[in-house]
Amino acid sequence: MVVTASSFQLEVPQSLIDRAKAGELGAFEQIYRRFERPAYTLALRTLGDAEAARDAMQDAMLKVFQRIGQYRNEAPFWAWLRQIALNQALMRLRRTRRFDSDMDVDTIVDDVAPAWVRADSLALERALGELPALTRSVLWLYHVEGYSHPEIADLVGKTTSFSKSQVARGTARLRAMLDPQASSIQTGSPACLIQMPQPG
Repeated sequence: MVVTASSFQLEVPQSLIDRAKAGELGAFEQIYRRFERPAYTLALRTLGDAEAARDAMQDAMLKVFQRIGQYRNEAPFWAWLRQIALNQALMRLRRTRRFDSDMDVDTIVDDVAPAWVRADSLALERALGELPALTRSVLWLYHVEGYSHPEIADLVGKTTSFSKSQVARGTARLRAMLDPQASSIQTGSPACLIQMPQPG
């Protein structure tokens, strides 16, 4: 299955949020079921490891349960929950000390079209797995979750130029891995990335 936008963008009835805030476990279970898959996918794209992604997803849902009383309707509920899920994944990535071991940034390359427009799903999955963790995370946040370069820079503690370079270089590396002959071909706008299966 493929996605063209953040899979977090789910409508959550205010009544369900209110019931969860009141401590109704059944309401929270419904929220958990709605967001388990997107939270896992985001963690997997950030961490590149299924077990670590499941742990991060569970930690995120526990935080949501603990902090749901702090939700003030100032942003869509899905965006609030997504931020918690992303924070948990990034904290785990930092603990592995992989933030500083990814591609260095010496030049800024202009954004180029994603390499997955016509990619085979399995080939794309393998190629994404070969990218450095931080590069893969930045690509996912930019192209799928819709974060801007300044937002990504703030999230990962880097500069806006770093985010732009990771997107450009990561896209170039994906293109080279998926279709070396097409590396110089300009394609259309971003299309999709792979949505991972729901964790079992």
